Amino acid sequence: MELTLAIIKPDAVARNLTGRILAHLEEQGFRIRGLRMMHLSETQAREFYAVHRERPFYESLVRFMTSGPVVPVLLERENAVAKLREVIGATDPAEAKPGTIRALYAESKERNAIHASDAPDTARREAAFFFAGADVLAAGGRELV
Repeated sequence: MELTLAIIKPDAVARNLTGRILAHLEEQGFRIRGLRMMHLSETQAREFYAVHRERPFYESLVRFMTSGPVVPVLLERENAVAKLREVIGATDPAEAKPGTIRALYAESKERNAIHASDAPDTARREAAFFFAGADVLAAGGRELV
């Protein structure tokens, strides 16, 4: 089993899509191992997306991710990172396959409803950003260590 991180973004939270997106993820075989709602500070958003610091979209990404609450979700399943990327679809919803989260719920390439880690190492780093060990549960309510 593998863990990965998703973040339901401010656009989807504001449109009351959190439950639908979580249900979609569970229907695709993901188990929720950690869940929280929070409002990212500018400092947190800059730190989380630091890898994009030199890209032209960095400032607008920080503004967007701090514009309202987000819902970080720690997910588990076999091949979780790759499967989540498949389930969410292309960044641009116009290019996303039918039935993917972005095809269903994204408004645009920038307001695309959900973030997903892009590699196992990234997933570990991103998950640690939002969830301490005690916040992560295995089946039966045991802490994952």
